[in-house]
Amino acid sequence: MSVPANRKPTPKQQALVDTLVTEGCSIQEAAEKAGYSKGESARTSGHRALALPHVQQYMQSKMTETFGISATGALATVARLSRNAKSEYVQLEASKDLLDRAGYKPIDRSQVQVAGDIKVSIDLG
Repeated sequence: MSVPANRKPTPKQQALVDTLVTEGCSIQEAAEKAGYSKGESARTSGHRALALPHVQQYMQSKMTETFGISATGALATVARLSRNAKSEYVQLEASKDLLDRAGYKPIDRSQVQVAGDIKVSIDLG
C-alpha cells in the first residue's frame, strides 16, 4: 500500500516523535505521554506509528532540527573551553577540535608518501 507524498503525521504521531526526540525515553513511555493507551499496547501502537513512512520523515526532520540547535550550543561550549578552561590541555584539545571542524586538520602521518624503490627478497630455502 503506497502512502501519498503529502500525508502529514497526526497530532498524536507528532507528539510521539517530539517526545522521543526531545526526551530520549522509550517508545512505550513516549507513546503513553503522547496519548496512546498504556502499557504493552502503547509500545505496540508506538512501533506501528513509527514504521509509517510519513512519520519516519517527520522524525528525520525533527532530529535534524534538534541536532542543528544543539550544535550551536556545543560549538559555543568548545569555543569557551578553548579560551577559558583552567587546564592548558583542555584548551589545546578544544582548539584542535575547532580547527579540525573548520577544515584545518593536520596531515595524518600515515598519509605521508616516501618516494623510492623498495625491494623485498624472501628466501624460503
